[in-house]
Amino acid sequence: MRALHDLARAAFVHPATAERAVSPAARLRRRVVVAVTLVAGAVLLGWSLAIRPGDPLFYPTTLAVAATWIAGSLLSGPLHLGRIAYRDTLRRPVVTPVVTGLLVGAVFIAGALVVQRIPPLRDYAGRVLDHARYGEIALITAVTLGNGLAEEVFFRGALFAAIGRRHPVAISTLVYTLATLATANPLLAFAAAVLGTVLGLQRRASGGILAPMLTHVTWSMVMLFALPPILA
Repeated sequence: MRALHDLARAAFVHPATAERAVSPAARLRRRVVVAVTLVAGAVLLGWSLAIRPGDPLFYPTTLAVAATWIAGSLLSGPLHLGRIAYRDTLRRPVVTPVVTGLLVGAVFIAGALVVQRIPPLRDYAGRVLDHARYGEIALITAVTLGNGLAEEVFFRGALFAAIGRRHPVAISTLVYTLATLATANPLLAFAAAVLGTVLGLQRRASGGILAPMLTHVTWSMVMLFALPPILA
């Protein structure tokens, strides 16, 4: 139990390294680029999920969303993978984020059992999952993975760094949730708030985007393949 406690603190609570100092000019530049990217990405995100399920236009539009997040992040400044401190050693977080993604996915699956009994909520969930039901599963998997990675590069990478040291977890999660509201789907916004909090804690603890990326894509795969049968 002691080992699990120490691992949890390293993964979510105790930062392994201090945030890298940046000049005021560099931070201002990052904030401007992040703001422009956020508006463009949110508009594209809302458009992509408004496309009729099964329409081939969904795939290039969704990839355009991912490309927007990544391009804006790279233009904003340097990003880092991060490390966690465990047993007096700095190491890249790999196993812990994957396990975290599975656990968060299990929590959402339990929530889906409740959602499927409430028609309005089931309809909101169905609107998202219809793209998986009526689309090409290989392409849906590819765009799901790509967008999950791209969101972390931006929201837990560029945006998190642009915020600075004052409440970055809370602010980045709030912005992530508000951006997701562009889809006009309250269930997606709720998922963004819950998942964003976990990912933000990982980002703060590790100082980089590797842990959030692995957790996000693991959670996404659980949602993609486990939710449709439950909500069918």
